[in-house]
Amino acid sequence: MLIANFREPAGHSQDPMTQTQSAVPPPSEVIAAHVAQEIPLHAAHPHAAWNAAQPIIFSADWQGQDPDPQRETQVRVLWTQSTLYLRFDCRYRMLHVFPDSDPDGRRDQLWDRDVAEAFLQPDPAQERYYREFEVSPNGMWIDLDVFPGGIADLKSGLRKSTALNEAARTWAAELAIPMPALTPSFDPEKVWRANFYRVEGREEPRAYLAWRPTYSPEPQFHVPGAFGKLRFVR
Repeated sequence: MLIANFREPAGHSQDPMTQTQSAVPPPSEVIAAHVAQEIPLHAAHPHAAWNAAQPIIFSADWQGQDPDPQRETQVRVLWTQSTLYLRFDCRYRMLHVFPDSDPDGRRDQLWDRDVAEAFLQPDPAQERYYREFEVSPNGMWIDLDVFPGGIADLKSGLRKSTALNEAARTWAAELAIPMPALTPSFDPEKVWRANFYRVEGREEPRAYLAWRPTYSPEPQFHVPGAFGKLRFVR
């Protein structure tokens, strides 16, 4: 079983890839920018609303070491009262994807290939409870409800769009997640906790990248104590 995703909780108008990661420690907070109305998903040609979202950028591994600009990831977050939007812009060295999935694109064990991941915790007081979302370069996905002692299919009703540019060695994904799948009563004044990850590779050694390092001895993403803050602004 993949250590990085151990299933028992204790892993625009301007080119979004032109901004580069600095050599300073990663920020502890990601800001979700408000949009007045729902936006269409189009990973290849992102809606102008994404320009309002300041990206977080990472390319270092789960221990905060060995940054690799050729695997840089940028994450942007938008929100309306009813939807949370995520956009991943990813550089890659090589592609490793599954050729098959359920008819709707869902794929068990998706983390055994290349993915971008979001771990979202609407209620930080419940440290061992959070939601996990993964998307692959070819548009497969999985959503999970993580809780003490196990996981369950979240069945969030997410929508997604992905785009692959093999010439530039980049891929992008946009997710629209219904707020009721995340929290029964969304309050933008409350601060969530979150972390974002990338996995690249089919066989070890694989690349395990993290926004907020987990500092575990082996690759491990399920470390909610390492999550950063997710703040909603209007």
